Amino acid sequence: MVTRRNFLRQSASTVAMGLVMPSAVWGSKRPGADFVRANDKIRMGLIGCRNMGWGDLSDCLLHPDVDCVALCDIDRKLLENRGGEIRQLRGNAPDLYGDYRKLLDRKDIDAVIVATPDHWHCLQMVDACAAGKDVYVEKPIANSIAECDAMVAAAKKYGRVVQVGQQQRSGNHWHEMKRYIDSGKLGKIARVDVWANFNYGALSLPVPDSPVPEGVDFEMWLGPAPERTFNKERFHGSWRMFWDYGGGLLTDWGVHLLDMALWGMNVKEMPEKVTGAGGKFAFPQNSPETFDTLSVIYEYKDFLIQWSNVAGTETGPYGRNYGLAFKGTNGTLVANRESWEVLPEGTKSEPVSSLPDHQDHKSHVSNFLTCMRNRDFNTACTIDNGSLCAKYAHSGNISARVGAALVYDGQKKVFNNKEANRLLKPAYRRPWVFPSL
Repeated sequence: MVTRRNFLRQSASTVAMGLVMPSAVWGSKRPGADFVRANDKIRMGLIGCRNMGWGDLSDCLLHPDVDCVALCDIDRKLLENRGGEIRQLRGNAPDLYGDYRKLLDRKDIDAVIVATPDHWHCLQMVDACAAGKDVYVEKPIANSIAECDAMVAAAKKYGRVVQVGQQQRSGNHWHEMKRYIDSGKLGKIARVDVWANFNYGALSLPVPDSPVPEGVDFEMWLGPAPERTFNKERFHGSWRMFWDYGGGLLTDWGVHLLDMALWGMNVKEMPEKVTGAGGKFAFPQNSPETFDTLSVIYEYKDFLIQWSNVAGTETGPYGRNYGLAFKGTNGTLVANRESWEVLPEGTKSEPVSSLPDHQDHKSHVSNFLTCMRNRDFNTACTIDNGSLCAKYAHSGNISARVGAALVYDGQKKVFNNKEANRLLKPAYRRPWVFPSL
């Protein structure tokens, strides 16, 4: 199974071996937009230096025409360690910041990576766009539907190139999957099943509050989220299982897998209806607020997309703990990051299979850099697509939280349910203010 930890280990090994991806052929400036000239280096800043943020930056630094000039994190020890790693790799130490706003004040930074917890994505991405930076933002793009809308508006208002870290959009075997589905060989697809069962989603038993770790600015970590005391179960590695900061497995793995389902079915709008049901059924004694057990049905005129997860387990349909299955009248296409294959319906189709080249993340980063040079806003995963996938995940969670089927009005940006509408937009804690665009 390919995990986030395995991916980061592979990326770090690639950097250590000194392998460099070839530079792209850059195009010309788009009129009226800030841009990086063809012979200039791209000067990058990273906000959020753990896990995926470090993986994103590592793949950027495979390109000799990219420099990291600044790092920002609320953990001083981590920040200093990462700065030392870049100095060893490139010979120059980046400047270190505990407040992302000071990093964004720098005029010499062309782009930033936003890889903080989900509840921070919106403010940091919007502020980066306003500061004239292009942005690579991790998924899900935001922790609420209203924040998704604000981020889309910011990218368009300030004319910034944005790549969302849904790297499967740059994967070779996912593109092969898409071409096979488009060929019509599966027949009529009536349902797409999507699932993700991971142990980490269940976390562990609750633990008491404890002092803030030395060197950690917990007040800044909380940011616009509600004030509370420090608890390690709500911090590094587990924050996404609490509603103030994340949305459980559905917003973590769900945006990746639902993205492939929507892409395969050529869906670019919200569903006609969302019905979710979930609870803490498998591990009710454990610490998460999010659902360890969840089912969501997204309804359309002539097919369904269905999501399911049981956190704390790592088995699933077709021998895969995560993946998706396009159920057609001629066969079923089953896919995840390890492979995809077609299971024929009798003699109506032929068995087919495909393996990935595992270059999707590197290709995704390269695409972002190329789009920056060309001022091409049609990145592999645009802010609009990232917004749609995040809204799907959040709407499924919201339906389960309020216990009602929901219809979303994309024009008025509301559900047909008052209780659900109260979950559309978070109340930012002072002094932080929700973006107004």
